[in-house]
Amino acid sequence: MTDLTGRTVLIAGATSRSGLVAARTLVDAGAQVIAVGHDPVKLEQLAEQLAADAAWMTEACDLTDEQAVDALAERLHARGLRVDGLLHLVGGWRGGGGLAGQSDADFRFLERSLTALRFVTRAFDGDLRASSAGRLAMLSSTAVARPLAGGANYAAVKAASEAWMRAVAQGFAKAARDAGADLAAASTVFRVTTLEGLEQTVADRFVALWDEDAPDVNDTVVELAPGR
Repeated sequence: MTDLTGRTVLIAGATSRSGLVAARTLVDAGAQVIAVGHDPVKLEQLAEQLAADAAWMTEACDLTDEQAVDALAERLHARGLRVDGLLHLVGGWRGGGGLAGQSDADFRFLERSLTALRFVTRAFDGDLRASSAGRLAMLSSTAVARPLAGGANYAAVKAASEAWMRAVAQGFAKAARDAGADLAAASTVFRVTTLEGLEQTVADRFVALWDEDAPDVNDTVVELAPGR
């Protein structure tokens, strides 16, 4: 089993079912987990489902608020915490009705996940690059490769998010080259058709990123399906 003892991992959007599974899996691997969500009530419910003596903590933060995200990073740094891993699970779905049904209101709702990704990755980019093994992953969708008219808003936002992740990956590689150092940080995209039933697969594959050398998983897209 992968040993993440001494690693600190932040889960963005941790109050979902997938967030709970990821938190448990990371804790079992030995990581210190920081579970972040915008709803304090849901964070309390998450805490109730985690072992009382486990290495985890919760942080309430509106990840679509740049100042709030920067303040979160400052709080963690003030406690001596530096992030070695970041799992982005902020998402949501709105769609249907063909192309005519792709409302601007729905697009703005979905765009919040991209906004959160931009703010969180910027706030913790230095941590991930400074780590001896920084790992970043986000949950995307196979709709990026096979978009439908009724899901055009959703596919567009996910495609933009993947582009952002590729830019982060290039930044990791450039920073290592400029420093004359081996690449130690990696940015990976996980694509799923549906998350239902794949929560444990996502968590396991994220943990397994630490078993791979950074150059092998940086700027990669991994499609996940049952049994894969």
